[in-house]
Amino acid sequence: MTDLQAPFSSPPRSVWDRLEPLLPRVQQPARYIGCEDGAGEPDWSSSVPGGPVSWLFTYPDTYEIGLPNQGLQILHEIVNERPDAVAERSYAPWVDLEAELRAAGVPLFSVDGHRPAGAFDLLAFNLSAELTYTNLVNLIDLAGVPVRAAERRADHPLVCIGGHCTYNPEPIADFVDLVVLGDGEEVVSEITEVVLAWKAAGRGSRREVLEQLARVPGVYVPAAYEVSYDGPRIAAIEPCWPGVPEVVEKRTISDLAEWPYPKSQLVPLTEVVHDRLNVEVFRGCTRGCRFCQAGMITRPVRERPAEQVRTMVAEGLRRTGYDEVALTSLSTADFSGIAEVVGGLVDGNGQGDACGQVSVSLPSLRVDAFGVGIAAELQKGRRSGLTFAPEAGTWRMRQVINKLIREQDLYDAVDAAYSQGWRRVKLYFLTGLPTETDEDTLGIAELASRCLEVGRAHLRSPSVTVSVGGFVPKPFTPFQWFGQNTVSELQRKMHLLRDTVRPMHGAQLKWHEPRATQVEGLLSRGDRRLGPVIEDVWRRGGTFQEWSECFDLDLWTDAMAAHGLSIDDYVHRHRTEDEILPWDHLSAGLHKDFLWQDWRDALAEVGLPDCRWTPCYDCGACTGYGIEHIVASATPPAGGSQGTGQDLDAPLVAVPVELVSSAGATGAGGPTS
Repeated sequence: MTDLQAPFSSPPRSVWDRLEPLLPRVQQPARYIGCEDGAGEPDWSSSVPGGPVSWLFTYPDTYEIGLPNQGLQILHEIVNERPDAVAERSYAPWVDLEAELRAAGVPLFSVDGHRPAGAFDLLAFNLSAELTYTNLVNLIDLAGVPVRAAERRADHPLVCIGGHCTYNPEPIADFVDLVVLGDGEEVVSEITEVVLAWKAAGRGSRREVLEQLARVPGVYVPAAYEVSYDGPRIAAIEPCWPGVPEVVEKRTISDLAEWPYPKSQLVPLTEVVHDRLNVEVFRGCTRGCRFCQAGMITRPVRERPAEQVRTMVAEGLRRTGYDEVALTSLSTADFSGIAEVVGGLVDGNGQGDACGQVSVSLPSLRVDAFGVGIAAELQKGRRSGLTFAPEAGTWRMRQVINKLIREQDLYDAVDAAYSQGWRRVKLYFLTGLPTETDEDTLGIAELASRCLEVGRAHLRSPSVTVSVGGFVPKPFTPFQWFGQNTVSELQRKMHLLRDTVRPMHGAQLKWHEPRATQVEGLLSRGDRRLGPVIEDVWRRGGTFQEWSECFDLDLWTDAMAAHGLSIDDYVHRHRTEDEILPWDHLSAGLHKDFLWQDWRDALAEVGLPDCRWTPCYDCGACTGYGIEHIVASATPPAGGSQGTGQDLDAPLVAVPVELVSSAGATGAGGPTS
């Protein structure tokens, strides 16, 4: 009997004796040894009939990218607290180790106990980026599991996915058994109980357990639904198994205070991104930025009590030895207890001598609400730069995208930053937005030029970095109907900016590769017909497509052509109001007519203020989950009048340079399996 066929009721044998000789041949072997502070040793000794149910939580990217993900750490802890379940972790081996593993016949393994992935009951992936889809397929194969769900037997693991990308899982429906929509804290235990009962009954057919899982709220089983087509369009998406819902609703936990996780954040032995203590202060966002999927799908806003935040920070710093803490969310300064919490950290109140000097990072900091002065004080000697995210170059475009900040808001914030010792400012923008003109694009360069002028009042050589990404429309946003700009059009806009910014002394332009943006757009709004395309790209070596040195557009264009599919139809075409979208049988809690009206408001250049300060817009996020919409009795934060779309002085978002992508990396939108 091989490791992959070991009885599920006993701990799988470790592959360490076969793995260890391979590690001297690869880069960064510390990625694969585990042993992190806080990891502990999972207990496989459950005597519960059918137990333990074993989960392998897997991040489809390298260890240094995946380890800080709070979602996986939270679910890992929750499962290991159960007496009838056990959880371990895995990450994508880099190409050098993968080659060694395949040559030596060693499967994908967990980093906790180095157990073979194929011997777990559930192989669960967190998907936060579409370009990791080929990594997902690769890891399933490396685990010794058939890549297509239809080919798996009862003794194969159940392949489960969660994360922001799973709000449209249709492109990868062929490869997964079940999908979790929304918050994972509660549903991970409900899935465990279904699998436990199935195992205790003798592991019947795979269809049997999937039928039971499809009835768990928030769980979507692709095999239980049939998609029909009318030419290039979707004709219908209908349940084909009895007892499954026509529309699968996301899971939402209403009280973050009940889930103070992670209680024991992992401290790695090697360098990782966002290497600090991360504490989530609230989940959700009501700012209403129309391009932002995270803000839409994580509604409603749910805050963690300020006292609990302070406790989690104090205990976390003491336990981990970190001297930096990030208070994470989609808009941290909107946390009602932010001043109290940060003030206590700065003063050292309640932290104890063990914590020493603490540096506090505030991703998504609205500087007009909190102040660059305080941000500079918190950063102490780490003033490498600040990132401000106006997102668009003109006020007209910011009304379209509902990022309602005035130019003067930016200039005031930049002035405050330079005056208090910051020497470098980074400005983040999107290009390719709906209705965008060249005047809007050149407005990006104008903002950069004016920021340099502001900086020269305080410094001899201020620095401004302009970072530009191509816009990708996402499901469950008002822009889901928009036809994405072509590669050539995005390149033209980038070159227009390059030629304008290049003569500016102190300015630097960086941009995201438009070809990768096109593939991201293809996968973000695609349907099930893309499954064979993804498999072809993988079989031709197309893994780590989110890494610039590995990305290959030709693999994608060739695969699309081979399957008779049009990139233009999937990516660049505007959708119509009555068109069936690939994700219409799933729900993020938002009414489709609300999103359509917001799309029409965008085209009319009408901005909407944060509903925290207004009567309900009836988006569906609160009422659908039994959470009452309450208009805040206090006035809006300073600097934001929160008036109409015609006259808004709304707040600006700023984050330290090194934290520009931290909200997504730490799972601020809610952990998923």
